[in-house]
Order: sequence, then structure tokens, then C-alpha cells
Amino acid sequence: MATPDLAQHTPLMRQYLSIKAQYPDTLVFFRMGDFYELFYDDARKAARLLDITLTQRGASAGAPIPMAGVPYHAVEGYLAKLIRLGESIAICEQLGDPAQAKGLVERKVVRVITPGTVTDDALLEQRRDNLLLAICVGKETSTACYGLAWVDLASGRFLLSEASNADALAAEIARLAPAETLVSEDVAWPIFVAQLPGLRKRLPWQFDTQTAQRELCQFFGTRDLTGFGCQEMPLAIAAAGCLLGYVNETQKSQLPHLSGLAVENASDTVMLDASTRRNLELDTHPGGRSEHTLLGLLDKTITPMGARSLRRWLHRPLRDQTVLLQRYQAIDSLIEHRRYLPLREVLRGIGDLERILARVALRSARPRDLSTLRDGLLATPAIAAALVPAHANEQAIAVGDTLQCDSPLLNDLLDRLGEHGETAQYLQNALPDQPPALLRDGGAIRDGFDAQ
Repeated sequence: MATPDLAQHTPLMRQYLSIKAQYPDTLVFFRMGDFYELFYDDARKAARLLDITLTQRGASAGAPIPMAGVPYHAVEGYLAKLIRLGESIAICEQLGDPAQAKGLVERKVVRVITPGTVTDDALLEQRRDNLLLAICVGKETSTACYGLAWVDLASGRFLLSEASNADALAAEIARLAPAETLVSEDVAWPIFVAQLPGLRKRLPWQFDTQTAQRELCQFFGTRDLTGFGCQEMPLAIAAAGCLLGYVNETQKSQLPHLSGLAVENASDTVMLDASTRRNLELDTHPGGRSEHTLLGLLDKTITPMGARSLRRWLHRPLRDQTVLLQRYQAIDSLIEHRRYLPLREVLRGIGDLERILARVALRSARPRDLSTLRDGLLATPAIAAALVPAHANEQAIAVGDTLQCDSPLLNDLLDRLGEHGETAQYLQNALPDQPPALLRDGGAIRDGFDAQ
């Protein structure tokens, strides 16, 4: 879009164009009262993609201003459509009260929503991970050709791996199915990378290993990355550094739920290339009927968290016999005396706590997120009781012992489940039984509650 000198524009358009210049490839949702407005090329594009009216109101620099807008209270539906189309959106909010502002109200981009950094529940598929992937290519002397780092910002999972060649890279991409991928702009990428949806080309210096190592150590508060098992993975570290920088750039907030890195080694799993995955119909079917896939047949999970875990397990079949035998034993333990039935009933009332905790960490949780978290924490004793055989439960209660399962894996899960009575009680005291959907609706805090 060719525009005249800023001095020729109205003050409002000067403000908008200054912000737009910082986000040239992103749709800027510019808050004006009860609407998010888009101008010029953004307005034309949004009108086409969202099927909304393109208008011309007023003039700036001697020309009419193309304009399109959506109401702020219904913005999630429009954002969801744009995200599905692979678009990125910069949310520019009013920072002051227009009624009290002297002159032009201050505005600032408070976050950038991209396909790989979505955390809002309304914009996510509940039963599928939403991954942001970064790929770093190595030099010919490297033992690995590619380093990969990916994050599920909606759950806080941050992982690394390496691929020894282009075929291995293609297999990893087919497994991960990222919503958005970051690559260096100075690399001639294979066609299967170049055609990825949500491909973002970044500057080469953003994949510098030394800079990445320093920034990752600073972010996690460590002296080095040895504790994460990735110190000798320079390409994966470089990819992780680029990814972390991009997440910081888009979220514009602290990321306390990203608490560590984990490494996935190809040698730990059965290797499945893209063609094999497609032919096995793990979770996709040529006819589009998901119920005819392996996942569709097996997925009887109650919670979205369980559904996402099952999908990951199917796409990454393990070789480790010890882990597999522990899982089989746990399943056998639950099937015996049909203890999985009461467990499923308890889980039926559990919301997507994994993603809710991520929104709490990002300070974007809504009142009903907190009430769902409260209800989930209050249910942990019932989950623990359902995991333990009835006779063991009665004996433990009689002697005051800790509840014990007849499965090492279930015992480990019990320990990790923990007790959250204090937090649950605090939320119980603070929140009404049925809080409003949005904070602006009022009534989100129980009458008489004092945080002190």
C-alpha cells in the first residue's frame, strides 16, 4: 500500500499507520469504541476473508479511507475464521478512557495472535495439539542435518529433537502437523517445508546457537542446558532460541508456564514416514471420516487432555518395554473390578485444566476458566479414590496411610496428582457458583469476598 507522507494524514490515521508499519504482514485490529476497525489494504483483505462490508468513511491525506470493522464483543468468531485461514492478527487496544483523554487516546498492540500461538479456548481445537514449530538447518559438517523445536503454548509443552536427513525431517513434520512453522529466509527448503501452511520466514541471525543458548539459560534461570539433556544439540537449541523470541514477540507477556525443555529422541520410537502414517490412517481418512481412522476407533477419552495425549501416543509409538509394560499393568489394574467406570464418571466433570492453567499463567483466563479450575481441584480426592482398589482404600483410611494402587504407574500418577485443598478453597471462597462468561459482565467475585 503506497501512502502519502504521514504529515498529510489526520492524527488518527498517523497513529494507525505508525502502528501498522510495525506489523506489515499482520492484520491490525484497531480498537475504536465498541469496534475493532481495519483500514486500507487490511480492510480490503478482511472484507474478502470475513465477508464483511467494506466502506469508505471520511478522508485522510486527501483520499477516502477504506474501512471495515467487527464488534469487539463478537470478535472471537472472526478471529477463529482468520486463524483457520492462516492469518495473523495484531490486537491494538485503547489504553485510556476516551472520555477522559485530552486529544487522541493512546493505543498499543497488546498481543499478536498467530495460528501457532493461539491460547484462547474459542480459537482452539479441543482434542488436538496446536503447535508452533521452528526448524534450523545445519552445515554439512554437522552430525544432524536439522534441529527442531516446538511449543504448545496452550499447554506449556516445549520440546526439541533432531533429524538426520530430509526424510527424517519430513517424518517429524508429518507427526507434529504444526499450525505454524518458523524457518530461516536464506535457506532453499525442500518442497514439503516450503508448502507448509503458516510458514513464517525469519532472519538468519535469529537462528544463532550461541545467542539462543544464552537467551534460553536466562529464560529458564540456569547456567547451561545440561539439565534438559540438550546441551549437545546445537541445531535444536538454535531453533528453540528463534521460537522463544517469536513467542515473546507475539505474546508481549511473561511465560511462566514454559518451565523447561524436553528432548524427544527418534531412537526411542518406531519411525513412521509421512506415507506410512497416511496409509495407516492413524487420524486422517481419505474420505474425511475421522470415525474410520484408528484414533476414531480407539478414542473413548472423556477429557480433551486425554484425547490429545492419545493422539500423541498413536503418532509416536514407543520402543521402551519398561514404559509399555507399566502402562499395560495400569490398564489391567483399572479393568480389574471395573474401576475405570467410576473414574470416567469423575473425569466427566473435569474441564481442560491443562489449557486453563496456561491461560492463568498468561493472565488471559476468564471467570469461567477459574470456576472450572476450582471444580477440577475439588475433584482430585474423588479421582484419587477411584484409582485405588476398594479394599486398599478402606485399609489405608483405617490406619491413616497414604492411598496406594496396585500399579507403579498409577501410584506415580497419584503422587503427581497431589492435594490442592488450599487453592480449591480459595477459589471456592472467591468465585460465585456460576460466574459470568466475561469479566466485564460483572459479578465475577463472590459478594463479601476479601482477598486479604
